[in-house]
Amino acid sequence: MSDVRVIIQRDSEREERVVTTGTTAADLFAGERTVIAARVDGELKDLAYAPGDGESVEPVDLSSEDGLNILRHSTAHVMAQAVQELFPEAKLGIGPPVKGGFYYDFDVAEPFTPEDLKRVEKKMQEIQKRGQRFSRRVATDEEARVELADEPYKLELIGLKGNAAQAADGADAEVGGGELTIYDNLDAKTGELCWKDLCRGPHLPTTRNIPAFKLMRSAAAYWRGSEKNPQLQRIYGTAWPSKEELKAHLEFLAEAEKRDHRKLGTELDLFSFPDELGPGLAVFHPKGGVVRKEMENYSRKRHEDAGYEFVNTPHISKEQLFETSGHLPNYAEGMFPPIEFDGQNYRLKAMNCPMHNLIFKGRGRSYRELPLRLFEFGTVYRYEKSGVVHGLTRSRGFTQDDSHIYCTKEQMPQELDSLLTFVLDLLRDYGLNQFELELSTRDPESDKFIGEDAEWEEATEALRQAAEKQNLPLVPDPGGAAYYGPKISVQAKDAIGRSWQMSTIQVDFQQPKRFGLEYTAADGSRQQPVMIHRALFGSIERFFAVLLEHYAGAFPAWLAPVQAVGIPIGDAHVSYLQEFAADAKARGLRVEVDASSDRMQKKIRNHQKAKVPFMIIVGDEDMNAGTVSFRYRDGSQENGIARGDAIAKLLDVVERRVQV
Repeated sequence: MSDVRVIIQRDSEREERVVTTGTTAADLFAGERTVIAARVDGELKDLAYAPGDGESVEPVDLSSEDGLNILRHSTAHVMAQAVQELFPEAKLGIGPPVKGGFYYDFDVAEPFTPEDLKRVEKKMQEIQKRGQRFSRRVATDEEARVELADEPYKLELIGLKGNAAQAADGADAEVGGGELTIYDNLDAKTGELCWKDLCRGPHLPTTRNIPAFKLMRSAAAYWRGSEKNPQLQRIYGTAWPSKEELKAHLEFLAEAEKRDHRKLGTELDLFSFPDELGPGLAVFHPKGGVVRKEMENYSRKRHEDAGYEFVNTPHISKEQLFETSGHLPNYAEGMFPPIEFDGQNYRLKAMNCPMHNLIFKGRGRSYRELPLRLFEFGTVYRYEKSGVVHGLTRSRGFTQDDSHIYCTKEQMPQELDSLLTFVLDLLRDYGLNQFELELSTRDPESDKFIGEDAEWEEATEALRQAAEKQNLPLVPDPGGAAYYGPKISVQAKDAIGRSWQMSTIQVDFQQPKRFGLEYTAADGSRQQPVMIHRALFGSIERFFAVLLEHYAGAFPAWLAPVQAVGIPIGDAHVSYLQEFAADAKARGLRVEVDASSDRMQKKIRNHQKAKVPFMIIVGDEDMNAGTVSFRYRDGSQENGIARGDAIAKLLDVVERRVQV
């Protein structure tokens, strides 16, 4: 047999090896039990793949990002096999890996019950123990149609080959732009076919390579994400390289569930989503209104100090405005349908920037006015599909803390530098401290992006330099730019390590051009300004949700709806506490007195559940001495504090914005 030369690549190490033709990736990494696939010349392959002469082969470890995706996609296949063994009439949708796990969609007569999921999981364990081999084979479109004649959704995907990624989230795990492949699950001893699925792969060598998994829940999902298509049943699961990692993940999910802003919003009486309003439209209750007002007030003050000017714009405009801005041609699916009256089409605004451009254009501008920083708490409306609406984090009506900065090209680097520093400092003031930056750039192969190459290069480089000055991790996001310009996104980690996209900063040479924005330069010439888009919170609703989950509902005192509640030991102490509360309110503090007929211990439990930062307890001893006692959230207590000192302590904690 002839020999071939292959290159083994491990991080920066490179090893040339001469092997017999037909040697597989599994042979190259024999004995390395955590290697479950290979990357050959940049493309993921099964371990059964035999590298050709000169090909570069890199091992894929089970714990790597690629390895986890392969593990989870393989587990999704096992789940689908288990479902069809238990429910033979089930038709297959798609089953991609997703962050933290996987799912598979099925067309079944009845929704899955929790008992069904237990049966499916037990069947999966049986399949896992059988050690079935995942075996790849190429099929023509016609061969695949014959083999999958009883799977209508797979037949549809075959017809979409080459456009699957655009056709449905996760569809590119099934078919891509090239050849079709089918993966057979083969009996470990006899080689007999046990099950098969249309799939790009790669997969684990066998089902025994799945160390730990668990099914989580089921839900309805429209085929290809469209409400016009059939509603399927989706089963979610998770898979990990070890039982210990699975256990840690489940504990993390339990903690995240406790912090779910939708649950806390109800428990703490902050906001709700009345059915009468429709999906994704929230109302804030008085306590939630306090938190929101404090968030906005502090942000407003910081913007005033930084030289921003406040503007207001309407919620609706003629459709032509969004044609001019380029949003309608590029973003129509995210906007609500037109409203026709007076013989014209109007649109609910999905973004504030076009209207800010009209403010800039409203009169002549001089270079002496630049940079001009416009700021608005502007409510916008976006048509999110019902399947992706999620509480306050993905809603259809929300308010952006939106600003647009108009500056000269010479001012742009300094403006971006100070703007990013301002954004990060303000987020820190709200209690977020762990950040990384993401630089989203244009995909040169896509026709989605408008503008000249040189403009994009200049804008991208200015953003990159501003980001690098922050000494934070900078993650590339190729192709993730807005259609009009590159952007930096601030990713912030919360108290349990989840990453949230917060502020975005975008450089835009296109909208000033489309709107004909100009200023008079020092030499008297007419010049086009640079436009910088910036949303600090992203949306106030979403930021509210992030903070609510970050603090698990226990807001720091400066944001808390009720900063302190007075609890009298007996009825005789109520008036004393009411006097204390009145003094505190006169100093701007939010202090209430619980004069209900409940016993003192029940009052304490109630306000602990409400996550009030301070309880002010008063009995005979405090009343006679002119003092109060503090009880903190953790149950500890500080006694005998003079009334004036107690108010001063509350004011200090609020003014310093610290957690207690």
